[in-house]
Amino acid sequence: MPMIPAGVAYAMGGSPGGGSGGGGFLGFVPILLMFVVFYFLLIRPQQKQARKQQDFIRNLKVGDRVVTTGGLHGEIKGLTETTMTLEIADKVRVKVTRSAVSGSSQDAAVPEAQKPA
Repeated sequence: MPMIPAGVAYAMGGSPGGGSGGGGFLGFVPILLMFVVFYFLLIRPQQKQARKQQDFIRNLKVGDRVVTTGGLHGEIKGLTETTMTLEIADKVRVKVTRSAVSGSSQDAAVPEAQKPA
């Protein structure tokens, strides 16, 4: 492998100022496009799902059947601002936070493949 003298190697490199002076904005365009794609594919749908879950928790009422994030299925017997009482069996009641509710018990009871069309 031939050795290149240091003076020639420095002469072959680009200019110290970066070469083209007007290309600074064009360097940010791909990053900006990636952010837009991430926003519409990841961030926005997650925000919509979180808003839907908050509305569901806010609209809970006594008598609703729910499933908690821990997997408990029960009927709401009492509600406060931050907690609720679930009856999970006859005369067996547990108190859980409202944010622990993951969904409606009717939604979890019938898998998607078995729902009528």
